[in-house]
Amino acid sequence: MHTTQVNRSDFDRVMVPNYAPVDMIPVRGAGSRLWDQDGHEYIDLAGGIAVNALGHAHPGLIEALTDQAGKLWHLSNVLTNEPALRLASKLIEATFADKVFFANSGAEANEAAFKLARRWAHDTAGPQKHEIIACTNSFHGRTLFTVSVGGQAKYSQGFGPALEGITHVAYNDIEALRKVISARTCAVVVEPVQGEGGVIPASDEYLRAVRQLCDENQALLVFDEVQSGMGRTGKLFAYMHSGVQPDILTSAKSLGGGFPISAMLTTDRIAGHFGVGTHGSTYGGNPLGCAVAERVLDIVNTPEVLQGIEHRHQLLAAGLMEISADIPVFASVRGRGLLIGAVLAEAWVGQARQIQEAAQRQGLLVLQAGPDVVRLAPSLIIPEADITEGLARLRNALGELVG
Repeated sequence: MHTTQVNRSDFDRVMVPNYAPVDMIPVRGAGSRLWDQDGHEYIDLAGGIAVNALGHAHPGLIEALTDQAGKLWHLSNVLTNEPALRLASKLIEATFADKVFFANSGAEANEAAFKLARRWAHDTAGPQKHEIIACTNSFHGRTLFTVSVGGQAKYSQGFGPALEGITHVAYNDIEALRKVISARTCAVVVEPVQGEGGVIPASDEYLRAVRQLCDENQALLVFDEVQSGMGRTGKLFAYMHSGVQPDILTSAKSLGGGFPISAMLTTDRIAGHFGVGTHGSTYGGNPLGCAVAERVLDIVNTPEVLQGIEHRHQLLAAGLMEISADIPVFASVRGRGLLIGAVLAEAWVGQARQIQEAAQRQGLLVLQAGPDVVRLAPSLIIPEADITEGLARLRNALGELVG
């Protein structure tokens, strides 16, 4: 089969310019290492933005995918399939949920969650109970509904009239929520750890107070765990740290370990309001995605993997501050588990992108969460040797910037 040679310049020629990818193209991955077209090797501390929970080309995931690929790829939701039922059963067993809806991305899972919240409120209280409260600097996806709920105006401006009935309040500020929640509120939407907004964990006290306010106002509590879920914080889902149970939870990113799949989890009390025909997804719950996600869940939801995440967090956090002791770049390190934000010191404010680019030149992939935070979201099973080498390459990158 003839394969046409492509390179980075082809992106600018053929792709819609809504992305600005770096100047190399990875072609192969193994564990927490990547290789580009020229054979250069990279340590991956980005994890596909918290997606590659088990690194690249994990043999267990390859086995699950190829085994299913020889059986069934797609059926449509006129029929169900065994992988979807097995995965849903395991997610229910491991969480608060009674029912699961599958889609393909975090935005789709959140879209389903917000629609379900409004449908539940409409059915139980009437059309006036439709208001959604979310947090400033939150991120919930790129559909028109999810960018409207997301608390970053730059993603929603310029796309016509904003959706009505959405209010934003400060994150981690219970008094701000208390002032606006009412009988008209159908849902409060919170990321237990704000990802795109700067890798900021919500306090347990805040989440408990949000839960109480929702109960007092007969509103649903929706946790967006697209980025924080599936072991990322050291527990299967971040809500488990606080013991605060949501009414609806969304999961994507790490759920498929790199295969596109997402899930909305909820209770029987709420799920029944999505009757036949009220919502759907052509590809949602397809056998390939569910087979891979089931294997991810089987691997991640084990004591050995979950207990190792905190140890890796400590290695990375300590290493970042060691670097900063010599090159004073980071004011603090925050986050939970392997969702880490290194906050830039005053002299480095606004330079997260430059650090990301310098790191790539040194053979290291990192992320940013806004201009002032370097974000790390590596494989949950990244070897210690790769952490050590990655930190060494980051030190070299910062040294390059310092000159």
